[in-house]
Amino acid sequence: MPTVALIAIHGMGPTEVHYAEPMRGMLRSALGPLMSSVDLHAVNYKHILQENEEAVWNRIDTRSKVHYDDLRKFLLFGFGDAAGLEARKEEEDSVYELAQLEVARALWNALQQNGNVAVVFLTQSLGCQVLSNYIYDAQKAMQHWINPANPPAAVGVWRDLAKLGRELAGRPLTPAERDFLACKTCSAWVSTGCNIPIFMAAHKAMTVKPIEPPTPTFKWLNLYDPDDVLGWPLQPLYDDVDAQLVEDRAINSGQGAVNWILKSWNPLSHTTYWTDDDVVDPLADILRVLINQELA
Repeated sequence: MPTVALIAIHGMGPTEVHYAEPMRGMLRSALGPLMSSVDLHAVNYKHILQENEEAVWNRIDTRSKVHYDDLRKFLLFGFGDAAGLEARKEEEDSVYELAQLEVARALWNALQQNGNVAVVFLTQSLGCQVLSNYIYDAQKAMQHWINPANPPAAVGVWRDLAKLGRELAGRPLTPAERDFLACKTCSAWVSTGCNIPIFMAAHKAMTVKPIEPPTPTFKWLNLYDPDDVLGWPLQPLYDDVDAQLVEDRAINSGQGAVNWILKSWNPLSHTTYWTDDDVVDPLADILRVLINQELA
């Protein structure tokens, strides 16, 4: 029976439903028999936005002539995602809330199938911002549950816990279910091509606080390629105390025959992380440690 739930969250741009399968194959090779202890769930929030993005692209593509189609489509879908996720997020059933619901649904499915297991997140690009918001809002809600004098979460699925229970279970959530959905068993987070700094830069002052470590042994590994202008280090954003939350590691994503193309950024350099040994190997190491701890 699996002892670790691996929750994958895709990034910006056009996304296939089975986007995590190539990574799953590489991870299986790295872990061998231990892969049977990993239950992979792939979050897909792209369907919330992709239909309208496709309509916009088709209008442009059929009614005008533009160059660099692949790059334009990547930018249209990618920054359309980013704009859509942050727009009017205070409204009920906003894209922001619906994307968080997909994260909660993946966690709920993992809980139903495996029980209260350790959780590891793997996020790419915009998915890093989606997860950061999800955990931050959950932790804000938990502070309110502990002390009602604290303000409740004002956005996302954690604004209305009763509604979240109806969406996932058709009933109120138990305290144990609520805590699992709030990532209180999250042991590790591997982020790749993370663009959280782009969202932080919109704030007038550097007052945005990172998430709190969900568990005492929580490890956050942020992997970025210095040639990828959408992938950023995170430690410089925070003061000395908060910077200890995350470990930045520069890698060379997309090593191989196409490496010479990646010296200047293009979409390829931002979409090759999950099929690179520099990502799969440290992810496998984290999972291996957690599995062996459970088996000991």
